[in-house]
Amino acid sequence: MTDMTDEIARRIAGLMPRAKADLAELVAIPSVADPRQYPPEKCREAAEWVAAAFAEAGLRDVHLEETPDGSHAVIGHRPPPPGAPTVLLYCHYDVQPPLDDSAWTSPPFELTERDGRWYGRGTADCKGNIVMHLTALRALGDDVPVGIKFVAEGSEEQGTGGLEEYVSPHAGELHADALLICDTGNAAVGVPTATTSLRGLANLVVTVSTLHGDMHSGMFGGPAPDALAALIRALDSLRDTDGGTRIDGLDCEGAWSGVGYDEQQFRTDAGVLDGVRLTGSGTVADRLWARPAVTVLGIDCPPVVGSAAAIPATARARVSLRVPPGTDPHAAQNALAAHLEAAVPWGARVGVEPESVGSPFRAATGGPAYTALDRAMQEVYGRPMSFLGQGGSIPLCNVLARTFPEAEIILMGVEEPRCLIHAPNESVDPGEIEHMANVEALFLRHYANRTGT
Repeated sequence: MTDMTDEIARRIAGLMPRAKADLAELVAIPSVADPRQYPPEKCREAAEWVAAAFAEAGLRDVHLEETPDGSHAVIGHRPPPPGAPTVLLYCHYDVQPPLDDSAWTSPPFELTERDGRWYGRGTADCKGNIVMHLTALRALGDDVPVGIKFVAEGSEEQGTGGLEEYVSPHAGELHADALLICDTGNAAVGVPTATTSLRGLANLVVTVSTLHGDMHSGMFGGPAPDALAALIRALDSLRDTDGGTRIDGLDCEGAWSGVGYDEQQFRTDAGVLDGVRLTGSGTVADRLWARPAVTVLGIDCPPVVGSAAAIPATARARVSLRVPPGTDPHAAQNALAAHLEAAVPWGARVGVEPESVGSPFRAATGGPAYTALDRAMQEVYGRPMSFLGQGGSIPLCNVLARTFPEAEIILMGVEEPRCLIHAPNESVDPGEIEHMANVEALFLRHYANRTGT
């Protein structure tokens, strides 16, 4: 390691108390971009905090831009030195709602240190990545060897597409040679990783009807068709005997060729109960990153408490289908709808309402940005960079790939599996913020000459 590399590491280590204070301030702002749950003013407060922090860190013209869904993106830039490339730094400041507050060991909007980790909603997804960007820029100070463009999204967790719609008409404002999409993370703490594959999304709501209205189960039960039972049969048909996804007309046999995912580690990361088997066949990586995966997100039917002795006349379910790269999400949604329509028994009436569709994404990894990133990760972690897939969807990646086809897109960040993003007791390992900030700072230096050497 060079003297400058050592110096950057020392600077970042010295900045970690400030990183913790910054994250505590950000976590305390309940920036859930859903006005039905939290005041919109809280998202505005978070956006203004981000704008002020990045202006102080050396970016110019940092300001808020309203996007088509009404959310505000934070935009800023720093011009490149002569002949140097430009890098876009992405993050989002909105967070998932905390869900059940009683399931949290400590208050969700209060940064709490416990067992060497920092707990709170957004500590990892994605406010931890905001702090990672800040720490890297502060460590470089005035010696930033590339141009910087910065965007912090304000409604990513709601999936309403505000930034995606903003990109095309503002392409010049966001154009860069390399795009760091910092909303993922390492395969595990200490394992440097870039995410190269994202599954797409195809959702729908299916409604099954059998009667004009609920009928007394004692008087009519038996021959009268039960809508909930019909729906359950249709939903059950989406899986084979070992629980793997099986949808007529859809390839469900894909194989993952990258780094695998240890089954026992997956069980731990996913919180699978002892004695409960994983569903499907093939490797965990095959099932997670290379094959469609169906999930029943919710069912409308009578609740247990307060239910009557009546045959349900109508039942409906919201069904989500994650699709791997190489699968068209619209075709997958059509296949899912056709499968359910055919699987509903007893001639029951069935209606399908399509919901959101998102395309899968696969990154090209052979360019100078990936070379520079691999070097930076080896210097920080002492091991080569791994490539992994991710089961989630980031529709913005596809928009950026279409708008900037020559740019390299890198997905990285602080969100390793123990973070439990979107779940109660979300947390971040502060060492990952420190190390990934170091990676980012070194990457910017190595990428400055476009060779990574």
